[in-house]
Amino acid sequence: MDEEDLPRAKGDAAHKLAAEDLAPYSQDELAARIALLQAEIARVQEHSDKAAKHRAAADALFKSSGS
Repeated sequence: MDEEDLPRAKGDAAHKLAAEDLAPYSQDELAARIALLQAEIARVQEHSDKAAKHRAAADALFKSSGS
């Protein structure tokens, strides 16, 4: 099994961010963090959309060649 096929470890960056104490952050720091996270969400969504389109194209190719 390839390494990329293995499930992600629970200690990845997103899980660490979710567990971080936000109490020490100022309002400005929290606003900057929100902006950064929103940009990251958009980046991940864009990658997910591309992956879905790639998968759909591959599925269509193999379905048409298999008939």
